[in-house]
Amino acid sequence: MNNYKLMNISTGRVFNDAGWVLSDPESPTPSLLRSVYPNKKFELDNKDDGFYRYASWLPICRTLENSASTITYRSKGLANRLGLDNLFISFSGYWPEIGANMTTCSFKETEAYSVCARFHPDNNKIMVVASAGNTARAFAKVCSDNKIPLVVVIPEDNLDALWFEKPLNKCVKIVCTPSQTDYFDAIDLSNKICKSPMFFEEGGAKNVARRDGMATTLLSAVNTIGRIPDYYFQAIGSGTGTIAVWEANLRLIEDGRFGNHKMILIPSQNYPFTPMYDAWKVQSRELLPFDDDEARKKALQIKAKVLSNRRPPYSITGGLFDALKDTNGDIEIATNDESEAACELFKETEGIDIYHASGIALAGMIKSIKSGKVSKDKVIMLNITGGGENKFKSTHDYVMAKPDLVIDNNGDIATICKSVEKLF
Repeated sequence: MNNYKLMNISTGRVFNDAGWVLSDPESPTPSLLRSVYPNKKFELDNKDDGFYRYASWLPICRTLENSASTITYRSKGLANRLGLDNLFISFSGYWPEIGANMTTCSFKETEAYSVCARFHPDNNKIMVVASAGNTARAFAKVCSDNKIPLVVVIPEDNLDALWFEKPLNKCVKIVCTPSQTDYFDAIDLSNKICKSPMFFEEGGAKNVARRDGMATTLLSAVNTIGRIPDYYFQAIGSGTGTIAVWEANLRLIEDGRFGNHKMILIPSQNYPFTPMYDAWKVQSRELLPFDDDEARKKALQIKAKVLSNRRPPYSITGGLFDALKDTNGDIEIATNDESEAACELFKETEGIDIYHASGIALAGMIKSIKSGKVSKDKVIMLNITGGGENKFKSTHDYVMAKPDLVIDNNGDIATICKSVEKLF
């Protein structure tokens, strides 16, 4: 559908996407890839009012059913409370009054509709996606609606995130790591499952479709504002969303109609789980050494469980470190209590419930404003990555998904693979 190419960010080599390419086989060093589109102008497909209105800047071979897109609006209530002149909120979730209709209530739908549309229907292998919760819900919904076989891997303690408007199609299987494990354990298990020739890895941040899908949040903002924002705020677990909008920013500069400046990126982490913040504050390209057991304990302490990636794409070429360096960005941190207060503030001033991850983003923005880091007259984009769950559940019936398999990621790889193969 889209005649895009792939570029090695480290070397600049441009080449064709021969299927499901996640890295450049000719690259001398690890590097993210970036999509290169034939259309250098940002154009909407006005025939589609869902996610695929951004199809010209998506690495896809088809479109899927039941998609929705991010809605950006100019804030009044929150902006007035914080004394901001130009605060724009990009809302991904369920808030039909403003046109937001993501029934999973998460911007992870932008990833899922892009990634699954990159997946060619003739591919006879089964995709595996690791998640801390909201990614699993989004991919499960998209694959269920479109009858695409899928394995989602999630920590058992995060199963409360797997609620759906209707029962999942049997093509979607849920595999869990045991209680007291975290997102990294789920990633580890998914990697082991993919040792079977029956399965393949979705790829996470390495997948250009995931990043370009998430980048539609910025495209939504620019379409509403008419220009590239000055500052960008979001909560991060992996930092993939922030990398994604940086890349979209570069494409918009190349377009030339929306400004030639780079947004100052200021993502936030949920204290005490702050590996990227800790590295950034000492300007280390590499994450600082940490004990896995201690990191797991910290990950279990944060309310925003989706922000608990212990191996994020921070140091890789084209990763978060490069994005922050290129944009003169910074990282903030916020506690559980600060997130709670921010969620309450958003509900009070804007009128909708948001997730703790979005509360972390807002709390980080408030800190940046109070410290004088951000001028109040600048154009600010606040990426609310999930919200409206309470609204959705108050007006819809929903069902909880149950795991098809709970298995220890420390087990024998052959046993793990056979156990998951038997689900299909």
